[in-house]
Amino acid sequence: MLEYGGILGLIILIADIWAIINVMGSGASTGSKVLWTVLILVLPVLGLIIWFFAGPRSGRV
Repeated sequence: MLEYGGILGLIILIADIWAIINVMGSGASTGSKVLWTVLILVLPVLGLIIWFFAGPRSGRV
């Protein structure tokens, strides 16, 4: 059975993967996509929060 820390870590991992997929699908420049992806990978929780509020939006709007 997973502990709460394991479950929380799994949720964060899934959210980070979802955010990176959305960054790659956005209309942002390649440089911006790389910077957002690195931010999300280096700071998983904080990067996800920053991306949610300030990141590039999907090109499929």
